[in-house]
Amino acid sequence: KMAPQVVKLYTNKRERELVDYSADLFAILKTTEKLERAYVRDAISAKDYESSCTKLLAQFRTLCTTLKGQVPDVAKFARDHNMECPAALNRLISSGMPATIEHGKAGSGTTAGSGSSEVNVASTVQYYIGAMDALKLDMTATDEVYPLLSDIMQSLHKVSKLPPEFSGKVKLKQWLSLLHSMPASQRLSQEEVRQLLFDLESSYNDFISQLGM
Repeated sequence: KMAPQVVKLYTNKRERELVDYSADLFAILKTTEKLERAYVRDAISAKDYESSCTKLLAQFRTLCTTLKGQVPDVAKFARDHNMECPAALNRLISSGMPATIEHGKAGSGTTAGSGSSEVNVASTVQYYIGAMDALKLDMTATDEVYPLLSDIMQSLHKVSKLPPEFSGKVKLKQWLSLLHSMPASQRLSQEEVRQLLFDLESSYNDFISQLGM
């Protein structure tokens, strides 16, 4: 009787890291697929979904930067590993933001009281000013800018007085999609920073105008 043969997945530290990172990518894809299905079936609250999805997206972006040379095509990686995860691939690659942000359903929910509405408006103003200040201070790397814009987007969704197709949401969605496609460490060019500042200032002014402030 022959002894079972041990198959080594790696022969050096670099190969071992690649195996570990690939396992992490596999796990993120599987977890995101389960999360998307749970959200569609109302098995998880919008707030919990948004929090978990935001975390997975951040992990995915960091991992993709690390694996850029070895795994340039995540969809092919999924096919090669016989993974059925269409919802995960859509969320992580195509969309780049939680469904609650993409479709305008705020994860924290909105309260009818005027006090809550005033708090949401004040928070949104703070996020706008914070993002514009950060850009002026040369915080222009993807992993610095993305959370700032995501905070504005989430806050806008909580302001019930805004129309669904408020121009600021449309512009932010475009920027979030662009940033999602970029490596975490990549910095925006001077032209991109200038355009983003212009879009944020225009969006901020529209926001103030819509609320009659």
